[in-house]
Formats: sequence, structure tokens, C-alpha cells
Amino acid sequence: MSTEMKKIDPESPEFKTELLKTIKFTDKVVAQFGFAYNPDPLINEGIQMGLTRNKLIYDKRYCPCFFVTGDKEEDRICPCKPALEHEIPNDGVCHCQIFCTPEYAAKTAKNDELEAVTHEHSRGLSAQECEMLLGKHDIDADELVSLLEARELGMVDFNLVDVREWMEHQGGHIKGTDTLVPTTSFFASLTKANLDTDKSLILYCHVGSRSAHCQRILSDMKFKSVVNLAHGISGYHGEIVR
Repeated sequence: MSTEMKKIDPESPEFKTELLKTIKFTDKVVAQFGFAYNPDPLINEGIQMGLTRNKLIYDKRYCPCFFVTGDKEEDRICPCKPALEHEIPNDGVCHCQIFCTPEYAAKTAKNDELEAVTHEHSRGLSAQECEMLLGKHDIDADELVSLLEARELGMVDFNLVDVREWMEHQGGHIKGTDTLVPTTSFFASLTKANLDTDKSLILYCHVGSRSAHCQRILSDMKFKSVVNLAHGISGYHGEIVR
């Protein structure tokens, strides 16, 4: 695995050509298996771009929600076996959330519409509640929004770290993100970021898998606390910088 950050330009002719091939590929998967796309087009676009990036880097459309380790038994090539055999039949959706059963897609669309109408922001946090959240293993999107607001008020301090790839970060990242530490150049980027081990970290990726892996690594490196954003940026309803 390379130790340098790999920057794939999504505006390059090479990327755009390969992206069209990837879209045709995912269209074919949907048609072949009777799936539906996720009703959130941003999720589908993000996964299609991630598949394209991996195709250009590794020459295979590896699932962008997991590390690419070089282990043929472990690495997931889209559509991956766990998704086809377990995730979609049992949960209605694959881990990356691009491929769904038609029933799951319809239900999700209705839930998203309801949430858009009824969602109200929670009350502000106390300093004690902030510290309690930073002691958790995982937090949800609303908790992160509240923590970011508390940080702006000077009530708490932490680093928000994006562990996706440079191209994904450029396409859209959570407002308030402090640094990018891509998984394909994790240790080199971590050294460059020079993060304070005495300051809490909150990690996020697309759906929470890569960040959970990085969480385990950083916890072993004796950071004060390392929190994972459950469901990643795909489940975040706060402000996104694009």
C-alpha cells in the first residue's frame, strides 16, 4: 500500500470516462438482481465516485466503504458477496447503502420525507454532557451537531477528522472538519496532521466502517478518546461544505 496521499482528479477526462462506465455497471447490477437505488442520490453518487476512484487506483471496483488490504479473501469487490448473500436479503440494503430492495427504498423515501418535516434540533449541551459524549464509542449525527455547536461556544474542544479519500473530501465534508487523514495513506497523513493525543478525536467516513477501523488503530496509539460517527457522513444532516 502506498504511503503517499493519492489524489484522483474527479474533473479529469480519465475520471469522467471511468465514472460513466461505473454508472453503467451499477445500473446493470440494479437490473440484474432486481434492486433499487437508494432514494438519496448523494449516497449513490458518492459510492459511484468511490468505485471509480478504486478502479483507477487498484484496477478493480472495490467497495469504497472498506479498507483495501490486498487480501483477496477480505477485500470486497462490488457487488460483494456479503451484500448479495446477507445484507440485502436480511436488512434490505447493502452496507454502502447504494443497492436496496424496492421495499426498503420506498420505506426510506417516506421516512426521509417525514424527517425533513418533523426534525427539530435538540437543546444545547452542558459542558458535562459534552464530556460524556466524547467518552462514548459512537455518536450519532444529532450528537455531533450539538458537539460542534458547543465547540463554537468554547465549551469543549476536540478534532473532527475525515478518514475518507481526498476526492471524497473535496466532494463534500462536514463543516467543522479539522483535518483529512485518508485511509490509503493513513500513517503518513496522521504524522503530517500532528494531532494532539491529549485532545479527543471524532472520526467519520462515508458510512462508519473505515472510521471504525481507524478508531481501533488510534485507540491503541493512546489518544485521549476516539469517537466514531455512526453511519458516517451519509447519515449526517448538519451543514456540508461542498
